[in-house]
Amino acid sequence: MAGQVCEAGRAKASAPEYQGALGSLSVNSSLPEVLARGVEELRAAEQAGDQREAARCGLAVAEACRRLGRIEEADRAWKASFRAARSAGHEGAMAWALWSGGTLARQRGALRLAYRLLRLAAEAGERGEDVVVRGYSLAGLAETGRIQGDYAAVGRLHEQLLAEARRRGEARHTVWALEGIAQMHRNTGSYDKALILFEEAAETASRAEDRRGWAWALRGIADVVSVRDGDVERALSLLSQAEEACREMRLSSALAYNHKMRGNVLYRAGRYEQARELYARALEEFREMEEPRGTALSRLGLVKARARLGRDAANTAAELADLRSTLDRIGLRHARDMVDKAAAELGVAPLPDHAGGDGARPADAVLPAVGAEALRTADVEALR
Repeated sequence: MAGQVCEAGRAKASAPEYQGALGSLSVNSSLPEVLARGVEELRAAEQAGDQREAARCGLAVAEACRRLGRIEEADRAWKASFRAARSAGHEGAMAWALWSGGTLARQRGALRLAYRLLRLAAEAGERGEDVVVRGYSLAGLAETGRIQGDYAAVGRLHEQLLAEARRRGEARHTVWALEGIAQMHRNTGSYDKALILFEEAAETASRAEDRRGWAWALRGIADVVSVRDGDVERALSLLSQAEEACREMRLSSALAYNHKMRGNVLYRAGRYEQARELYARALEEFREMEEPRGTALSRLGLVKARARLGRDAANTAAELADLRSTLDRIGLRHARDMVDKAAAELGVAPLPDHAGGDGARPADAVLPAVGAEALRTADVEALR
């Protein structure tokens, strides 16, 4: 896929979740600005009794709060947006609110709820003939399956959504799909393919002036050049560039993942004290925004760094076993596999499970029934 820069790479990225009075906001607008404008316009819409506009402004408030890590506020905002959209009888606006709620549910680790809400969002988007929110909802379903580690279930959907994003000239969705496919290649050891796709995503995002997508792509490139090439300085330089963009827009979650990745790069280089500091920093950031996946991954890095710095094997094994139980409960198979690999690397395998067994994997099924059904019925053709 290298060099396949389509029209999406030349079009400026848009932020369709900013609607109505907020439609002039850029994908690169700082989140505090989005939140302040959103609250102001939401109050005006409510005072005017304009339910549809209230739904639109409430969506922007919900998304700004979610990305800033203000979880309870985001939860209240998307639900209020949905109620306003329902009062207005607007299917498209209801779909956007459900998409926001599903995305928040995934961020909080409530994956079954994420699948339900995102499927409802896709269905409402189809009824409302809003192909953009339907596409975002299908992408949300694909991403939820991907972070669970079931690549067989979501790989084809990612590819379909990439092809459709290219056809429609949607730069932001093209970047998202490229990064998702790249991440799956990276996690299965296909580093060359992953690097090509991450680099294309970065180029596409840069041409489209999508600073958020660009920052995520740089993080992916840094990861690959660190694990494949051992190029510590290039990886750290890329992460510094990405961090600058995250700070400009106040992307709390992306910034925490950047810090966690910096810890990974330092750990691979044997710089365990520095890695420990970065993992601890990321862990605090993820806990503050109540993001269980990032919290678990930062905990894993911290356990590994502490073990390398002399922590006793018994405490290391106990914390890894607890962490694996947490990941099982959330349903993150790839991350769970990372714990088993860490145990082997640190010489504390096999880990006991929470019931005192030998740590064998539970049932091989990953996706909850609601997720498997939602992905089975995902219809990209309906976007045409």
